[in-house]
Amino acid sequence: MKNLVLKIGAPIALVVGVIFQQHAASAAEAAVIIAPPVVDEPAGSEHSATAIFAGGCFWGVQGVFQHVKGVSNAISGYTGGDARTATYEMIENGDTGHAESVKITYDPTQVSYGKLLQIFFSVTHDPTTLNRQGGDVGTQYRSAIFPQTPVQRAVAEKYIAQLDASHVFKKPLTTRIETDKKFYVAESYHQNYLTLHPTDPYIVYNDLPKVSNLKRVLPDQYRADAVLVRKAM
Repeated sequence: MKNLVLKIGAPIALVVGVIFQQHAASAAEAAVIIAPPVVDEPAGSEHSATAIFAGGCFWGVQGVFQHVKGVSNAISGYTGGDARTATYEMIENGDTGHAESVKITYDPTQVSYGKLLQIFFSVTHDPTTLNRQGGDVGTQYRSAIFPQTPVQRAVAEKYIAQLDASHVFKKPLTTRIETDKKFYVAESYHQNYLTLHPTDPYIVYNDLPKVSNLKRVLPDQYRADAVLVRKAM
């Protein structure tokens, strides 16, 4: 469950403003500057590929990747379980095997899989916390990579090993690599949530700083206009 406690009776605009002023700077510091992967997918001529990541609430993960150059779509959904439990109501129990995830369609000639992984680890979430991101707790909020090809799996495995060996994070990564898992599109009200609800206290506190971090830490990958989901697929 996505929780943020507000003082009862406080005007929502005031509360949002206070939260932003008090926490935006510290939240921005949560990004970790990391080196790109030493091993990346080889350059090719294909202009469309798919990546699937899970890193806590999909609102923020989707919102970040919608601002990445070379990404043409980023859809929130569920990965890890089966079709009958792929609903928000069911996955919130934490026992379906699903993780809140984002399916990213990207142009490998503009942004590599390794660069997407760098953004994933540096900006979108804390990969060292097991089955939680902030106040969101449960296996549905785990850090996970769902490689779509053997090359993606190899790149992800080697990058995790590289980051652990560098000790750039204070603790070992808990990110799981899960293969042969199907992605299921989330309900329509979850799509484009960050863009459509920029004053939602959860978004202000947890997710807008991530977009700011992308612009600050990886400016060459940032684009101002988000590519939005027009129709869930």
